[in-house]
Amino acid sequence: MGEARDHLNALETRLAQFAKNVEIPGKREEISRLEARMSDPAFWNNQSEAQRVVQTLKAIKGVIEPYADLDAARQDLRELLELAEAEHDESSLSQIVAEVATLETRYAQLELAMALGGKYDRSNVYISITPGAGGTESCDWAEMLFRMYTNHCTKVGYSCEIIGMQPGDEAGLKDCTLFIKGENAYGYLKAEMGTHRLVRISPFDTNARRHTSFTAVQVTPEIDEVDDVVIDEKELRVDTFRAGGAGGQHVNKTDSAVRLTHLPTGVVVACQTERSQVQNKARAMKLLISRVQQIKDSERLDELKDLQGTRGTIGWGHQIRSYVLAPYQMVKDLRSGHESSQVQNVLDGELQPFIDAYLRWVLGGKKDRKARDIE
Repeated sequence: MGEARDHLNALETRLAQFAKNVEIPGKREEISRLEARMSDPAFWNNQSEAQRVVQTLKAIKGVIEPYADLDAARQDLRELLELAEAEHDESSLSQIVAEVATLETRYAQLELAMALGGKYDRSNVYISITPGAGGTESCDWAEMLFRMYTNHCTKVGYSCEIIGMQPGDEAGLKDCTLFIKGENAYGYLKAEMGTHRLVRISPFDTNARRHTSFTAVQVTPEIDEVDDVVIDEKELRVDTFRAGGAGGQHVNKTDSAVRLTHLPTGVVVACQTERSQVQNKARAMKLLISRVQQIKDSERLDELKDLQGTRGTIGWGHQIRSYVLAPYQMVKDLRSGHESSQVQNVLDGELQPFIDAYLRWVLGGKKDRKARDIE
């Protein structure tokens, strides 16, 4: 009979801690303040600022409203529990245990929403894939990651556009940049930032030996408003080249693709999807500004350091995830510890369990830091 009470007590403890961590009363006051601001007739005079306020309100409600629903359901179960215990109704008590399990699942989803409260988490995202040393092996691994991310986008409903791609000399990709649009795209896909390691029997080795390859994945939010980034044309090296791949006579015969190098930071970006050199340069500049702002943003410096190592090292000691195809099959994230033996499913785009585990790992780190601050 005490099982239902124990489960419900545990859920209430977690909800109470959540309310404390999120500062629910303060969030409700902020909702009231933002809604009052939106009722002002002059609110929509500044469209960009108005959209920012609307998005902020939506994000806060995205946490508060699910919490309120959970808390109301918790109160209803508490009342049912008291009644069932008074009447010694075993059937109702078993049903309450099942209902609590459902609420625990909803609470786990609510916890993930807490990990999506970063400055840029609601933004669209650029993903750049760069193979490390290893020639054809690493280039082929880069193409495998490209397929993994495009498949994942299809599964979760994100749109995915190639804005730059350079094929390898024999196979695979020398580099690739994707632009991905979707709800909380950066918030989720920031989990992929780092060096990815592949161990397999090489299809390019006639002696069928095992090879290890490394490819770096850089994840950059699309930033519409920058704080203090001003790019001087004198700080840029601009290179033009012919866009590779399909694209018709115009793409194949003109140097429409643009590569920008920001000399002070060493950041390099490229775009080749547009028809004109001017359009490609404008789009590449937007990516460049986002990258430079990302570097300047203190919120991202530690993650950038983890990715780049010593000025962009791609290899041992910097990997975030290992994909082993031989002598056994396993994908393991070295940060969260999450792993799966279903390697092919992961390479086919089944990334969400790894992303969710990363977000919980990040959330756990924030809780630990907060606890240390209190101590």
